[in-house]
Amino acid sequence: MVLINPNSSTATTAMMTAIARRTLGPALPVRGVTVARGPRMLTDPEALRAAAPEVLAAGLRATAGGDCAALLVAAFGDPGLTALRAATTGAGASGASGVYGVHGLAGASGAYGATGTPASGIREVGIPTSGTPTSGTLTSGAPTSGIPVVGIGEAALLEAAAGGTPFGIATTTPLLADAIHARVNALGLADRYTGLRLTAGAPERLSADPELLLDRLERAVRACAERDGARAVVIGGGPLGEAAEALHARCAVRVVAPIPAACRAITRLLTDRRTGGPTVR
Repeated sequence: MVLINPNSSTATTAMMTAIARRTLGPALPVRGVTVARGPRMLTDPEALRAAAPEVLAAGLRATAGGDCAALLVAAFGDPGLTALRAATTGAGASGASGVYGVHGLAGASGAYGATGTPASGIREVGIPTSGTPTSGTLTSGAPTSGIPVVGIGEAALLEAAAGGTPFGIATTTPLLADAIHARVNALGLADRYTGLRLTAGAPERLSADPELLLDRLERAVRACAERDGARAVVIGGGPLGEAAEALHARCAVRVVAPIPAACRAITRLLTDRRTGGPTVR
């Protein structure tokens, strides 16, 4: 499997690759690659848009040798995911060739505004109120050509919402709040989405201080559960991967770490391709 880091930090690539390797074990080797250019963190919509063609280029390079079993896009906004699926399967986002079905990004920047105010190191953000509810399950079509291409955002959201579970999101990037809401809505999960909690402080400052990051994220996770009623909380960011792992032991609510969630989705898709059965979870 090739893990694509859509930001340009090689240290972040190494960290996320290590998490993927721990999750998958020796059965599926993992190689991490970093996009050729771009910011060291994706903190706003423009950075996400700019990352998409870089992700596509990195994915095509990774598959050119014919020895890549799956691709993992390791940014919570899933930049370039749909284009990479189309390029590697010829099926676009239709759900064929053993990849997830996805409805495309709904909404636009500014569609959902922040409604809360900073408190106790967290911010509460408004919840989208439209969208077509779905089961919140992972599905794939008949495994034919191409390889599975999975985004950590989509995988984590679907895993958190499975079985109708009320879920929230805790993250550090306020400028991406609208895009996150739109992604939830596009996946048909708005009916079980309890909202987004944002850490106080600039994302760059938090990423430079792991203990502070963990403290702020823990507060956000607890707010999702105790104030919003979430029974699962997604940690919204690939670079937050180590903090997400640490939060499992610090929070009573189920914490969904996006990189392991994507690895589990890839494992299911590859298993279904070998056995000839569709993934229905």
